[in-house]
Amino acid sequence: MGLKRNPKIMAKKIFIKTFGCQMNEYDSNRIYDTVQKIGFEKTDEYEKANCYVLNTCHIRDKAKEKVYHEIGRVKKIFRNKKKPIVIVAGCVAQAENQEMLRREPYIDIVMGPQSYHKINEVILNFQKKLKKEEETEFDTISKFNYLSKIKNKNSKVSSFLTIQEGCDKFCNFCVVPYTRGPEYSRPFKQIIKEVEELVGQGTREIILLGQNVNAYNYKEGNKEFRLSDLLKKLEEFNQLKRVRYTTSHPKDMTEDLINFYKISNKLMPLVHLPVQSGSNKILELMNRKHTIEEYLLIHKKLKMINKNIKFSSDFIIGYPGEEDEDFEKTMDLINEIKFINSYSFIYSPRPGTSAAKLEVVDNDKTKKRLEIIQKKLFENQLERNKSLENTVINVLVENRMKDGVKLFGRTEFMTSVIFDGSEENIGNIVQVKITGSNQNSLFGILKENYNKRVA
Repeated sequence: MGLKRNPKIMAKKIFIKTFGCQMNEYDSNRIYDTVQKIGFEKTDEYEKANCYVLNTCHIRDKAKEKVYHEIGRVKKIFRNKKKPIVIVAGCVAQAENQEMLRREPYIDIVMGPQSYHKINEVILNFQKKLKKEEETEFDTISKFNYLSKIKNKNSKVSSFLTIQEGCDKFCNFCVVPYTRGPEYSRPFKQIIKEVEELVGQGTREIILLGQNVNAYNYKEGNKEFRLSDLLKKLEEFNQLKRVRYTTSHPKDMTEDLINFYKISNKLMPLVHLPVQSGSNKILELMNRKHTIEEYLLIHKKLKMINKNIKFSSDFIIGYPGEEDEDFEKTMDLINEIKFINSYSFIYSPRPGTSAAKLEVVDNDKTKKRLEIIQKKLFENQLERNKSLENTVINVLVENRMKDGVKLFGRTEFMTSVIFDGSEENIGNIVQVKITGSNQNSLFGILKENYNKRVA
């Protein structure tokens, strides 16, 4: 049905630079799968590209400026060469669309994140008419229906899989509802089909993705599928060793999901659950729709199920209205939960959001708060990793390091592990004796080799 590549089409090169979250990485990989149908092959070299795609993220500060900076770099690279087709895709494209085309004539196409299934059509139209193209409709259903017909060829030992997009929470600081649209859950059978493809190609860990991944809710007839139902189905894949999900919202940590941790053999004991602030006052100002008490209750319930479960989180520092007392409450929460990995950022206004109108906290004060919180979070990470020295842990081996000697893998808690070993270990869970650590990584020796060395 038009999905086979035409062998007569001469190969062209496409380069995609991806910013932002894991969902953008997943989207970029699916773009690669799609454009092969019209003769494009992937290249990792700028200067060889016939088509350059910048897949953007609007979450971080100065996202728009980073786009223009990158376009400027591409212009320099191709100054004396034939210009490639330049596509700005993703959330910045969705938010800025026509403004980007007006401001930077070097850009040929802007394309929102829910329109990637149309990329072949858009590229061909541009090549035919040489007229700038804009595609920014929220067409999530058509997007995933189309992509479900194209095999996911981007399998790794650990692979991303988007199951949900968009957000209905409307946190006052967040632009996602305006760039990704309302919450949409992919059809259950579509997801399972993609899981089958990935596992068949060697994937041993799947990370389920969504802006609010635990809001997954797909209805078919009288049947309602939630995230817990999907996780239960993944338990049936014998070759699949580990399952994770991100990013979740406290409001959607339902009892069925919490209780699934009692029975699962594959769901990893690391819960990434962004809280953003330890102050109820700030949470209300953010329109987060949960309290610290509710967050702590989720933590308590999960720890009662499995005392080894650990938490990671996101924190926004210097949100409008944040006073010293509010920041101290955030520090209290960090000390209580002892997050093993967290991301902290200074608040930056996003055009179109409610919080963009508010007066920001003094910059010097915010920077000091960020230094304090990051120092504490980094200390927690270092302490956690140090405590694992001289222990034996299970590691899923993902690949060989660039040095060609050491192997790279991750623990159940997503901590990086670097150790000596043979390539035949890739894709397997092995036991590693930890001999050293730093803030971000563990270092060790395969248990069997360590025992031989000691003997």
